Amino acid sequence: MPKKDAPTKDRSTVRTLLRLWPYVRPVRTRLATAAVVAVVASCTGLVFPLVLKWMVDGPVADRDGAGVWLGALFLLLLGVAEALLFGLRRWLVARPLASVEAAMRADLFRRLQRLPVAFHDRWASGQLLSRGTTDLMLLRMFLAFPLTFLLVNGVTILVGMIILLGQDFTLGLVLLAPVVPMVIACAYWEGRYATVARQAQDQVGDLTTVVEESVLGIRIIKGFGRHRSQARAFRELSRTLRGTELAKARILAAIYAVIMALPEAAIGAALVLGTVRVADGELSAGTLVAFLSTALALRWPVESIGFLLAMSQESATATERYFEVMDAEPEKDTATAATSPNAGAPDEGGLRFDGVEFRYPDAPPDASPVLDRVDLHIRPGETMALVGATGSGKTTLTALVPRLHEATGGRITLDGEDIAAMDRERLRTLVAVAFEEPTLFSASVGENVLMGAAESADDADLARALDIAQADFAHALPQGTATQVGEQGLSLSGGQRQRLALARAVVGRPRFLVLDDPLSALDVHTEALVEAALRRVLADTTALIVAHRPSTVLLADRVALLSGGRVTAVGTHQELLRDNAEYAWLMSGADTPHAAEEAAR
Repeated sequence: MPKKDAPTKDRSTVRTLLRLWPYVRPVRTRLATAAVVAVVASCTGLVFPLVLKWMVDGPVADRDGAGVWLGALFLLLLGVAEALLFGLRRWLVARPLASVEAAMRADLFRRLQRLPVAFHDRWASGQLLSRGTTDLMLLRMFLAFPLTFLLVNGVTILVGMIILLGQDFTLGLVLLAPVVPMVIACAYWEGRYATVARQAQDQVGDLTTVVEESVLGIRIIKGFGRHRSQARAFRELSRTLRGTELAKARILAAIYAVIMALPEAAIGAALVLGTVRVADGELSAGTLVAFLSTALALRWPVESIGFLLAMSQESATATERYFEVMDAEPEKDTATAATSPNAGAPDEGGLRFDGVEFRYPDAPPDASPVLDRVDLHIRPGETMALVGATGSGKTTLTALVPRLHEATGGRITLDGEDIAAMDRERLRTLVAVAFEEPTLFSASVGENVLMGAAESADDADLARALDIAQADFAHALPQGTATQVGEQGLSLSGGQRQRLALARAVVGRPRFLVLDDPLSALDVHTEALVEAALRRVLADTTALIVAHRPSTVLLADRVALLSGGRVTAVGTHQELLRDNAEYAWLMSGADTPHAAEEAAR
């Protein structure tokens, strides 16, 4: 995945947050209305000191009880109006912000589905999960609170300072004195906070990865007694995250110290100066009360700036992390066919690999390609077994057919049509796959199998596929094929999962079938039954099967030997046993190719 803890000092917080505008635009009217309502509500609080000034200099000084009661009633009405306005603001933003979060989460999920396998190979799942949960929660909170109240508090402070300067210009200048040092201090500390906030959010992703892997791999952890090492890894990451969060707390403490201490000192100075002027008769007591009440009313808007800016920095980081995924290049629906030396040669149909090369995107420039000029033709209706030593590129070659990876050279054709120029959705309706490591979802047995078929598939198709894969055990489950298999299908045995994955591959009656050692987890008796049923399916399809055992190889019409990323031999099983020492060695299980050659003689 991309380098974490990337420096953010050159990042523009405002420019980063503006990337949220496409999601905010549909609800902008309601959010703007909520902001206006909040500004009115906040400014309503600034009327309280003016009422107090009238009461002190009027009814209180004149000992007018009725006037005091009238002023108290007016203050009560102002308080009720302020509360109702803030409640209205909350109601206005609740629904649209929930919609914004839902839209962003849906877009993120769609993008993850469209991103190539190479992307998912590079990224830890916990990092992706944290972007879809924690980061989106931060963005919703930002849109609900800091975005509005940075504006609301800014307007409130501006209106409040105008009122203060209007009441007494000299005392107003005293309260304005801390503004410049506060701005300098906030600018300095906010930059540091941005860097630490990014570290913390990346570390949350790492912690999520450890938790997810520990839950999914609980059988391995318990089986090997590794719970202590996993707990130690979790503690170390937790300790690192704790240290980063404490660093955030120290920076926030410094920001708060400046934001709270300087205004308090200014208010204290204004209080002393104002008291002296009241004693000298230069200022009325009501004016001083109103001035100090206004200054105290501005404490919350001023003091909140620190954590509002901090939340904005965290939200900017969350926005960066979100768009790191959204900006990743998705799989294109179509692509230009790669060229090959024989690109213009007539095609005989079936599945053809023509000068195919593949190199992983993040491989060093001087590294040898995983696949190097692979030429292979599987005729229509033919079954080809693909055999090779571990690491020879068999799985990679099969992944190129449904375009889980893109060939970096040459071309692959299905019945003469270059797959690089085909729409992926159409391609994947023509090609069905079953992997050596079967993946099942938290759904019913039937739903898992029918994922490989069109939406029109019915119970008859399901029963046929289960019969071919010898997965009749599904009918004996507590709720039959409606039984939930649990996360990753771990409630089933390895052989049962593999049979369901095979049923998923054949349920759609595909024209092309790609199987990566689909019978490795089966016992010999079940394997024989599955092979017998598979022969009926393979008779009507063009198939490529990765095989490691002679019994699987015997399903094929011909065998291709993959060695060092290239197809070095093609023939029947018997021909290769007789003529190719490496193939004989792979099939015999002898210690060396030479020993296999001697045994063949």
